[in-house]
Amino acid sequence: MAISKELLEILVCPLCKTSLEMKADGSGLKCVQCRRVYPIRDEIPVMLIDEAKVED
Repeated sequence: MAISKELLEILVCPLCKTSLEMKADGSGLKCVQCRRVYPIRDEIPVMLIDEAKVED
């Protein structure tokens, strides 16, 4: 089961408060502004700034 569309519409980056997009491989949620990727573990997004990694 993937993250629901409704949940994805509600979630925002905890740092800059902008929207998130699912990564193509489904491994995380990427912020459209600061480019932090929040991992998804056991189908649960980990929305902690310390757990995020910045990607290009």
